[in-house]
Amino acid sequence: MFKAEKPGSPFDHLMRAVQFHHVQLSSMADMKANMLLTMSSVVLTLCLPQVVRYTHLWPLYILISFCLLTVCLAAYAVMPKLPPAAGPAPSLQDPSFNILFFGDFTRLSQAQFENAMEEIMNDPSRAYGAQVREIYLLGTFLAKKKYRFLRLGYISFITGLFASFLGFIIEVLFQSSAL
Repeated sequence: MFKAEKPGSPFDHLMRAVQFHHVQLSSMADMKANMLLTMSSVVLTLCLPQVVRYTHLWPLYILISFCLLTVCLAAYAVMPKLPPAAGPAPSLQDPSFNILFFGDFTRLSQAQFENAMEEIMNDPSRAYGAQVREIYLLGTFLAKKKYRFLRLGYISFITGLFASFLGFIIEVLFQSSAL
């Protein structure tokens, strides 16, 4: 269990700074995912009418496919993570349970939540422990979900642009050699 030997202002400042940093990183990931969604949607909007007008445009199919994959990855990166609403109340001792996260504490009754918060607030070590757990769980969520799928979305978008560009070059070379 987490034990704060001398709780006070330096710890409070550290916790606020780290938590603020994580919230900023989460906000940045959301903005980047929004940019990816917008860029991919614009490219899709411009490509789809071209597919209807012309034939043999397999490079456009490549670009459209990668843009759709990018949209899915970016949307998944910003999709809210909530634990299942149904089922038994969570255990407060479960390492994945975060009393400071609304998705976890809303599965408790109000009385359970108030009792747990009262216990934590009356014990500085437990209060700091809850904050440390909050920071850890938020950080792992950012690394394993948001930034991972955001990175995959960027890779998909760049790969699609590059592959479709190569496809257009190959198609032009084959058309010019056929003439």
